[in-house]
Amino acid sequence: MRSAKVKRNTLETKISIELNLDGIGKSEFDTGLPFLDHMIDQIARHGLIDLKIHAKGDLHIDAHHTVEDIGITLGQAFNQAIGDKKGLRRYGHAYVPLDEALSRVVMDISGRPGLVFNCDFVRASVGEFDVDLINEFFQGFVNHALVTLHIDNLAGNNAHHQAETIFKAFGRALRVALELDPRMAGVMPSTKGSL
Repeated sequence: MRSAKVKRNTLETKISIELNLDGIGKSEFDTGLPFLDHMIDQIARHGLIDLKIHAKGDLHIDAHHTVEDIGITLGQAFNQAIGDKKGLRRYGHAYVPLDEALSRVVMDISGRPGLVFNCDFVRASVGEFDVDLINEFFQGFVNHALVTLHIDNLAGNNAHHQAETIFKAFGRALRVALELDPRMAGVMPSTKGSL
């Protein structure tokens, strides 16, 4: 079972994450940020990852530290759970629509962190959630998961729909990249011999 439990405590946040990469999409969240919980639930459900996240942060200041640190801790848990990467499909991509919105996510479990984030949100916030923090979440994730991630919102005139297509597409792309390819059993998916 590819799973991990990670805790990260700083003066700004206390985060604990449990995940099972070979799950069925069960999730449990307590972050103090309902919109973020809704978005991360899309990752769990569409990625078929069992995921528990509990976070206490300095939300009296703003949501920045909490969102970023959840991304960091999720990346650490992902990197721990993925193991030696032998037999992985490694690459994944997905296009996901939601009404007028459409996003594309392409990823490489490369061992190298990189994020290209192209999304011009039509509003600065969804409710009280600052959509700039979505970029911070994914930057924290890639830095610690050691993956290359390209996120492009291709259409949308509703910020909630734009965000939701991004998180759904990320879950779907992750699901493909994490699959074990029976033709690659025990083989590192790299000409370098390591990732």
